[in-house]
Amino acid sequence: MRNLFLSVSFLFFAFAAVSCGSNKKGGQAAAPEKQLTVVADGVQTLVLDSLKLTWIKDNAGAHVMPISLFAAVDSVMADTLGVADGAPATVSAFYMETEGTGILFDAGNGDAESGLLKGLEALQLSPDDIKCIVLTHFHGDHIGGLVKEGKAVFPNAALWAPRVEYDAWMAMEGSNAQVVQTMDIYKESLHLFNIGDALPGGIRAIPAYGHTPGHTLYQKGDVLIIADLMHGAAIQMKYPDICASYDMDPVKAAQVRKEILQYVKENNLIMAGMHLPEPAVVMPE
Repeated sequence: MRNLFLSVSFLFFAFAAVSCGSNKKGGQAAAPEKQLTVVADGVQTLVLDSLKLTWIKDNAGAHVMPISLFAAVDSVMADTLGVADGAPATVSAFYMETEGTGILFDAGNGDAESGLLKGLEALQLSPDDIKCIVLTHFHGDHIGGLVKEGKAVFPNAALWAPRVEYDAWMAMEGSNAQVVQTMDIYKESLHLFNIGDALPGGIRAIPAYGHTPGHTLYQKGDVLIIADLMHGAAIQMKYPDICASYDMDPVKAAQVRKEILQYVKENNLIMAGMHLPEPAVVMPE
């Protein structure tokens, strides 16, 4: 895993961008600033010189990850870390505008309380306006918002997914019904890619296998979409060896978490995570 991660670290500018088409409504981003600006409730935007990143909160109200998800955390550690009542978290998606391309990273739960579509509306975007969706992995809180009543929620979107993740889930008979249905509905616009392939907007895919077989992160400039690298940041930022029960391969997940956090520190990256606490963006120290 380490060799794979390190080897792709040098591929950042090696491939040309593949455009999904721009769906930006409005002018260019304002001058660069490293602070989040509130657009609406549960929607905040970060403007940099090369991109505009918007956090969209999908869950309603407050959200915590129960300590029971972290088997290695006992009551003493929980009290010490201040997470006895759960680790603050979110269910989030991100919308990035870069190189004339709008990219939605993941699609949330898609349940009755999902805030994704309202968040996009705050950006003056309808589901029909979304032309490009890039998936980090196939858990339900990341692909659930793609389908409603058996139909595509984003009918005009090209769907990009890691081939390793796709192949693994297609082989999981009996536990992959949602994935199979979703991929079938989007089959005409589905793009499966390998690490190192050219991706929309010039983003770079970084393998972070362990949480799921093909769990993938994405970097553009100083921004790293860390997906489900952490479920309880209050715990795992300090103790990256600790896994949540959601990690399908805990050994790999812990190892890649340590590597990525070190990579982030060495490169002063901004982390945007699907389960980081509000506003789900962590600036470099």
